Amino acid sequence: MTNMRENIKIAIHPRTGSFSDRWIEYCKTNLMQYKTVNCYDSDIIEQVKGFDILLWHWVQHDALAMSVAQKIVGSAENMGVVVFPNKATFWHFDDKVAQKYLLEAINAPLVSSYVFYQKEKALEWAEQTTYPKVFKLKSGAGSANVRLVKSKEEAVGLCLKAFGPGIVSQQGYFGDAKIKLRKIGTFPQFIDKLKRLPKYLLSSVIIQQQMPRERGYIYFQDFMPGNQYDTRITVIGNRAFGYTRNVRPDDFRASGSGLISYDLKRIDMQCVSIAFDVADKIRSQSMAFDFIKDENGKPKLVEISYGFIPKLVYDCAGHWDRDLNWREGHVHPEDAILEDMLFKLK
Repeated sequence: MTNMRENIKIAIHPRTGSFSDRWIEYCKTNLMQYKTVNCYDSDIIEQVKGFDILLWHWVQHDALAMSVAQKIVGSAENMGVVVFPNKATFWHFDDKVAQKYLLEAINAPLVSSYVFYQKEKALEWAEQTTYPKVFKLKSGAGSANVRLVKSKEEAVGLCLKAFGPGIVSQQGYFGDAKIKLRKIGTFPQFIDKLKRLPKYLLSSVIIQQQMPRERGYIYFQDFMPGNQYDTRITVIGNRAFGYTRNVRPDDFRASGSGLISYDLKRIDMQCVSIAFDVADKIRSQSMAFDFIKDENGKPKLVEISYGFIPKLVYDCAGHWDRDLNWREGHVHPEDAILEDMLFKLK
């Protein structure tokens, strides 16, 4: 394996704070041939022709990457380069409507979901359905663009907006201000936040300008009451990592709360089994699965994402293998992704 690794050439699109930080460190530590590339270069396809692997971790709030990354990485994959993420992993990223269709197609236990592309159909459904319902835009992470709709009037108002002027998909910097304040912690951290506030505000304005309004569709899910936390299972190859996230105070949402628990007693092993099964069926390289429970205590999928915060996965004390055996020890998820790709090349 060592000799084979020495001959592998890896291209990495760097972005501070992304998986690329660890990928570069891994390559340096293991004396692997790598080069950082700018995937926005006009000749990027020509540049990566001599490489075996292309790595690019992009996020949903990067409008430019969301616009072009799939085209570039997908093209590199078509010419034989082993890429992360591959098409099976990225095509539904940050698109809850696409995930609805995908999960329904493989009979995954998805929370009942409803999407409409015609105002008349949406209004008819809003008049007849029961409440509360959970409204979502197709994009957004950390519970952004998710709200509880408690009445027919509220649902109708959202329908008229969705099929009219549209809905802003990016919150301002002060969206979820309570969560941000809770995460600050110490006074020095608070001062540091204040110093960086102008930069954050400018970034927030730019993102809002780049992201178009969401219009022409509306999406709802059934509300599952009684959940005090959700369960996130991240499957990378033959490894499943798990933790739970407590629901925010006086809220129904857990994603983005920052209230993480690594207590294994809270993990329903059905979630682990389902995550492995779904990952196999959709052929993903790496995927995070968010579960809540229905009124019968059965796990239901809310959404999936190839993108996640790697430290939260690394902080897991271990992981489960395919036979649901527990393997003790911290694992960098970025390492696991790259090692799976190296094994594929072998």
